[in-house]
Amino acid sequence: MSLLQENVKPYSKAIVRLLKRTINKGDTVWEDILNYQNEIQAYLNKIGLELIVKENDGFAFLKQFEIDNENNTIGIASRRQMGFETSIVLVILRQIIEEFESDPTDFAVTEKYITESELKEQIAFFLPEKFNTVKFLNDLKKYIENVEKLGYLKEAGTTLNEKKYKIHKIIKEKITLDILNEFKENLKAYVESI
Repeated sequence: MSLLQENVKPYSKAIVRLLKRTINKGDTVWEDILNYQNEIQAYLNKIGLELIVKENDGFAFLKQFEIDNENNTIGIASRRQMGFETSIVLVILRQIIEEFESDPTDFAVTEKYITESELKEQIAFFLPEKFNTVKFLNDLKKYIENVEKLGYLKEAGTTLNEKKYKIHKIIKEKITLDILNEFKENLKAYVESI
């Protein structure tokens, strides 16, 4: 047995997958993450990462520790600039999830799906009058693709001949209510300055 084989742990594959992306319930390493949470966390602590497991929502991901009061991290994962328009789509999706989860009408439905036309309606309602809504909506497909690449939306078939998307609940972890409210205020200030 080689030294490498001696050091491989039953949760090694789970750590590698977590370093690459969010893991969802049903993934081949999901049970390993649940069974070895403490061991995985102990390993990740050494490199400045925290394991976040949202068992009820069915996903797990890694978060970088902040090493000072200025939100700096060790830098194991790079922060991505996503553009103002993509940020608007993310904020709207976050608001949709918040409204969905605070509406107690149907407890059996646990996932939120949205079509492009429903998203367009929400955007038109959300954006202030002075904003160039027409251009934004014309380029919406591009912004949706950006959000899909980031892992916040997943194509989930079609309905009435248009794509339907599942909003991933990880968006709640990445865009907190504080960030949501701050973005709304910044958008309002931006539009008023035009």
